[in-house]
Amino acid sequence: MGLSRRSLLAAGGALGAVAASAPAAPAASAPGHGRVRTGFERLAADGYALLAGERVGVVTNPTGITPDARHVVDVMAADERVDLVAVFGPEHGFRGTAQAGGSEGRYDDPATGLPVYDTYLKSGQPLADVFTASGVDTVVFDIQDVGARFYTYIWTLYDCMAAAALAGKRFVVLDRPNPVTGRAALGPVLDRAFATFVGREPIAQAHGMTVAELALLFAGEFLTAPVALETVRMTGWRRAEFFDATGLPWVPPSPNMPTPDTALVYAGTCLFEGTNLSEGRGTTRPFELLGAEGIDRRWAEAANALALPGVHLREAYFAPTFSKFQGKTVGGVQLHVHDRQSFDPVRTGIGLLITARNSWPGFAWRPDHWIDKLTGSTRVRTLVDAGAGLDEVVGAWSTDLAAFRSVREEYLLYR
Repeated sequence: MGLSRRSLLAAGGALGAVAASAPAAPAASAPGHGRVRTGFERLAADGYALLAGERVGVVTNPTGITPDARHVVDVMAADERVDLVAVFGPEHGFRGTAQAGGSEGRYDDPATGLPVYDTYLKSGQPLADVFTASGVDTVVFDIQDVGARFYTYIWTLYDCMAAAALAGKRFVVLDRPNPVTGRAALGPVLDRAFATFVGREPIAQAHGMTVAELALLFAGEFLTAPVALETVRMTGWRRAEFFDATGLPWVPPSPNMPTPDTALVYAGTCLFEGTNLSEGRGTTRPFELLGAEGIDRRWAEAANALALPGVHLREAYFAPTFSKFQGKTVGGVQLHVHDRQSFDPVRTGIGLLITARNSWPGFAWRPDHWIDKLTGSTRVRTLVDAGAGLDEVVGAWSTDLAAFRSVREEYLLYR
């Protein structure tokens, strides 16, 4: 995978300086240990010393909030200790007004008067030029991720880090929890031949990392130019914790990620974006409801026969208000996760693909083979088409996943 963190530390590079200066990860504490403090909280509590004397721009969206639900941009814009001069919006926009595949463009934020620049679908030198034009010295990243490789905010992070390196800007990542825990990496690892904005580099489908950990991984393994990277860790977060244990407010990171329950299943059921079935967009339970016209109880029966751990599959009928099958009643399944500890979203998603194909004659992949971009190769699609069983499909990525897990271990900040 390239240069390791150890070799960077030995070389005394920017990443090494950050790792050496970062505080030790907090020790695990007993149940009821208290609320997690995010990277932004720790930055603010330190009087923004890390940003002193710098012209600052923030890459963020509606999830960049304080525990009392104020946006960090609003807080910093009102604080004379921070010279905040720009905001950078990702997919869906800084204030979150755009649907999937959209952004807000360039505008001045009415609340703060700050210029807002659009980063969506920009990378390399064009994005570096945006940072240069904004006049910032330091780019700060503060966005809530959901733990899946194909959720685009982590690739906004990656692209912004690469662009900051090109533009000669410092890059600071303010950490937030992985809402579905950081216990393990799961699923297939991307083949670089299938790299897109839903997967730039070879990481697992469910990466099991925080954004600060990913930033360290990106810098240590994938970026071709060194970036002046610093991370601000959380305190009080443990890898086994789900989001509801953090004491933090949940803001939907995107319009179809309304709750932490959505994030829990997303790393598996988002695969249905690569099929002709609805992934539940246009319902109140996106990614928990799946279906299509002509599907009946036989899919739920077949899926439940797999005895997938931690989840019951209920026969369900629904009418999406937009996206696939808009205004039509479709049949399918609803996922009911009853044991989060044993639930495996990727295995569940693969099991549902296999049983959908076998129980419904209308099943088809999207003609553009989007499923290959989501899974990171042709392997899942071709195995499912060949009639492979669940264990055979899941076992096909075991070697790649073991290699990724080994590399990942070097960049974990919390235990």
